Amino acid sequence: MNAPRLGLRENAAQFTLLVAVNALVGGMLGQERTVVPLLAEQTFGLTGFSAALSFIVVFGVAKAATNVVAGALADRHGRRPVLLAGWVVAVPVPLLLLLWAPSWTWVLVANALLGISQGLTWSTTVIMKIDLVGPSRRGLAMGLNEAAGYAAVAVTASLTGWLAQEHGLRPVPFLVGLAYAALGLGASALLVRETRGHARAEQAAAPPTAHLDGREVLLRTTLRDPALSSASQAGLVNNLNDGLAWGLFPVLFTSAGLSLGRTGLLVAAYPAVWGLGQLVTGALSDRRGRRPFVVGGMLLQAVALAGIAMGDGFVAWLLASLLLGAGTAMVYPTLLAVVGDVAAPSWRARAVGVYRLWRDLGFALGALLGGLLADLAGVPVAIGVVGALTALSGLLAAVRLPETRPTLPLIRC
Repeated sequence: MNAPRLGLRENAAQFTLLVAVNALVGGMLGQERTVVPLLAEQTFGLTGFSAALSFIVVFGVAKAATNVVAGALADRHGRRPVLLAGWVVAVPVPLLLLLWAPSWTWVLVANALLGISQGLTWSTTVIMKIDLVGPSRRGLAMGLNEAAGYAAVAVTASLTGWLAQEHGLRPVPFLVGLAYAALGLGASALLVRETRGHARAEQAAAPPTAHLDGREVLLRTTLRDPALSSASQAGLVNNLNDGLAWGLFPVLFTSAGLSLGRTGLLVAAYPAVWGLGQLVTGALSDRRGRRPFVVGGMLLQAVALAGIAMGDGFVAWLLASLLLGAGTAMVYPTLLAVVGDVAAPSWRARAVGVYRLWRDLGFALGALLGGLLADLAGVPVAIGVVGALTALSGLLAAVRLPETRPTLPLIRC
């Protein structure tokens, strides 16, 4: 039996299918971006920001922990079973919980399930695309993957904002999520094929590498390896500001008198540029290197957050949101490509899981920090403080992150 062939062209059909599946994964997240922060305030009467943002904390912790499990399971049992399990968990989120949730506790349970589902499905689509394309096109592969996911977040956030304005916050907006879950489960069960053989083929063609247990992968990705640990800290801070944006931006915009429709457009603008921009930035990082995109993207996000904190009105917030999306587009696929560059195929899925553990804990930390600061000093101050942390993260990456693109010399400690 011939070994699987690596490459984007050689695996175009399966790769394209996985891009479409990840768009559905992103849509499951997008159903919440506009509506749930407003449900907390308008339906369940939560007045404190810390309480209102608790759903993001639950989501972030559940997703972060599941990423690690997903990576280990994908190495042990294959990628496809993990993907299927994630879609099974996703089905009840819009159907049983968010659609008719009688109390805020139900919303928290729904977000725990959503986090578990996202950890299983999104992690697996990332791993499968890295498996298929081989070492030369990782940036492009991650750009396409993340572009599909976050473009779907943006489209769904805008769509559900419009549906909420026309039909109310519940139940109509969440019917979109139900359709996504059905399509994702069906496509994954009937059409997606296993890709672990591609990773094994890449490993067989590479120089021998030492076997690493889970503890060593955790330590390398978190602390010991300068590239992997730099990616982990930058990913955490990136999602810290995204957790803040998810929870506080809709409240900031509606409290300034913007309609639900215009709020939905603003909430969608940031992930739209983020998603579509990755079609360019991921591929460029294959040519120009990873480091400039990580450092520059983090600093651009910091400038954008300062603009949102100091802005006033639809136009100013729209411009700042577009900048925030551009900065995030520079960072997001590039950090995943860094992990793919450095981790050997035999432990790459686990390294992706650990990286995504730290990255997605940023959701929880952003919601916690943003909620506490907003309660104490107001939403603009919360956004400004997170912007300053984002700038510090970019400076730390400038000092510590080596270039990892395979065609450039590796700087390793």
